[in-house]
Amino acid sequence: MKKLINGIDTVLAESLAGFASAHADLVRLGEGGKFVRRKFGSRGKVTLISGGGSGHEPLHAGFVGYGMLDAACPGQIFTSPTPDQMVAAIQSVDGGVGVLLIVKNYEGDVMNFEMAAEMVGGQIERVLINDDVAVRNSRYTTGRRGVAGTMIVEKMVGAAAEQGMDLLKCQALGERVNAVTRSMGVALTSCTVPAVGKPTFEIGSDEMEVGVGIHGEPGRRRIKLQPARAIADEMVSAIVGDLGDAARGPSLLLVNGFGGTPAMELYLMYDNARRAAEQQGVVISRSLVGSFVTSLDMAGCSITLARLDDELTRLWDAPVHTPALRWGM
Repeated sequence: MKKLINGIDTVLAESLAGFASAHADLVRLGEGGKFVRRKFGSRGKVTLISGGGSGHEPLHAGFVGYGMLDAACPGQIFTSPTPDQMVAAIQSVDGGVGVLLIVKNYEGDVMNFEMAAEMVGGQIERVLINDDVAVRNSRYTTGRRGVAGTMIVEKMVGAAAEQGMDLLKCQALGERVNAVTRSMGVALTSCTVPAVGKPTFEIGSDEMEVGVGIHGEPGRRRIKLQPARAIADEMVSAIVGDLGDAARGPSLLLVNGFGGTPAMELYLMYDNARRAAEQQGVVISRSLVGSFVTSLDMAGCSITLARLDDELTRLWDAPVHTPALRWGM
């Protein structure tokens, strides 16, 4: 294993210190490094908090800032943050008009965010993200996994919160965005967790895992490596098939890298995914390409489609200024 680290036990703390220092104009670390929060408070608006295991950067800390999250709780690599982290974040950034927790559908995340909400009490609601069409159950989840669609929910609900939408409407909006968003991933290599020191799974040099999860969970099937066009066709077909008629219309297309895929290949995949989607009646009206929800050093990508209407398009286009996503400012 080759990693740019000083020690396995200090990877997260040192990474967070570097992140906060590099983006000191936007964020700061909470007490004891338990969470990342906006540098400037945001009283009088619904507070958005998310989090999960590290290793998926820039999710979630990279989306703390204007137009998205107020705070993010990073757990150890691929491990849910603890309830005390979430409690500290809630108490630090609560703007006084309610807190919305955006939670990916993994058992540890769901359980710990629920515990934190019960410990704090008050106006706290939750949106559960489960956009992965690849599998319905895994040892990490009950039902679908929450993957790259998480950042789309965070962006749209974040914009609505900035515009003064109340807590229950923000929750309903998050659920609506999740309901029209679907994702699927494919891996060409495994990821390597520093504490383990070896690849999470073995895969041949001529193989790929179709439907892989962002922690290296098994997908739908292991097959021989295919051309990008065939990979995109299968992924888009699975997504459109799951969305049904709702997919046919204006949509956002996100091609997301898993951490070990060059931008050149991501844009090539975008070209093929867009062609495949348009052939099935999808109108790509908004696009995003890059590595936003990663899996450490895994080579591969995910494709996400989110059906847009006028309101969701306005919320996507609304100004955002975070370390990892910014436009319109």
